[in-house]
Amino acid sequence: MTPAPTGPEGPTLVYVYAVTGTPPGPPPDDLVAGLVGVAGRPVALLAAPGAGPVAFVVSDVPRSGWTQEALRSHFEDLRWVEATARAHHQVIDSLAARATVLPLRLATLYEDRARALQALAARGEEFAARLERLRGYTEFGVKVYVSRVPEPAAEPAQGPAPGPAGTTAGAPPVSPGKAYLRARRAQHHAHEDRYRHAQLAAERIAAVAGRYAAEQVRHPVQRGPLAAAADGENVLNDAFLVAAAEAGAFRTEVVAAAEDLPGIRVEVTGPWAPYSFAAAPASPGPTLATDGP
Repeated sequence: MTPAPTGPEGPTLVYVYAVTGTPPGPPPDDLVAGLVGVAGRPVALLAAPGAGPVAFVVSDVPRSGWTQEALRSHFEDLRWVEATARAHHQVIDSLAARATVLPLRLATLYEDRARALQALAARGEEFAARLERLRGYTEFGVKVYVSRVPEPAAEPAQGPAPGPAGTTAGAPPVSPGKAYLRARRAQHHAHEDRYRHAQLAAERIAAVAGRYAAEQVRHPVQRGPLAAAADGENVLNDAFLVAAAEAGAFRTEVVAAAEDLPGIRVEVTGPWAPYSFAAAPASPGPTLATDGP
C-alpha cells in the first residue's frame, strides 16, 4: 500500500485536479514541470499500475485545512473560493496546453494515495477512452444576451401632440396617462422584437454548431449576481466541443450570428480545457475529503 503523504505541516490529503494521459506525449516530468497548484503546492502525476496510460494530476495539501469540516467553512468564504478556483483552473489550463485532460471538480480529494490509486485503477479504461475522444478538441462557451429595454418615465411631461409638418398648432395636448401607455406599448413591442431576434440568433448558432461541434452541453442561463453584472439578460448558455483545427472558423461564424440583430449580443469564450465534457463525478456538490471522481 502506498503510504499517506506527510508534509512539513503534518499529514496531508491528495488533491486531484484532472486526469491526463501519460505516453504518448511529453515525459511525465515535463508534463507538470513548474506547475503550482492550490495553497501554493507543487503539482505531480500519480499513476497506478494496471490503470492504463492515464494518471491523476495531484498536489499534497495539509489535512488540517482540507477536511470536510474545514471545507464547509471555506466554501462560505468567497475570497477563499475565488483564490482556490483560480489556482485549480490555472493548473488545468496550463496542462491543457501540453496534453489532453479531463478536468475534475474543485476540491476533489482522497484520504491518501492508496485510495486515489484504487480509484484511478477502477476507472482507468473509462478515463483512457474519454481522453482519446477529446484528443485534438477544445471547448468554447457561447452565451446570448438580450439588451434591456429602458422603462418609460413614470410621469412623462405633458405637452401638445405634434401637428402637421412638426407644428403643434391646433393639436390637442397628450395627457401624461396616454403618453405613458404609448411608451409602455412601444417598450412591449421592443421586447418582443428582441426576443424574436434572440431566437433567430440561437437558430443560427445551432446551424454553426451542426457544422463544427462534436458535442454540446446546455448550461442553465445565468441568474443572480452574475446576471446583474452582465450587459443584458442571458437567454442562452451553451458549451461546444470543437476540433482545435476548426476553432477559428467556429468562433468567427458564431460571432457573426447576431451582427444584424439589434438588441442581441453573442459572447464567445474559449478555447478552454473540456470542462463541460469530462466524465462527471457521481454525486453533486463539492467533493469533500474521501470522495473522488
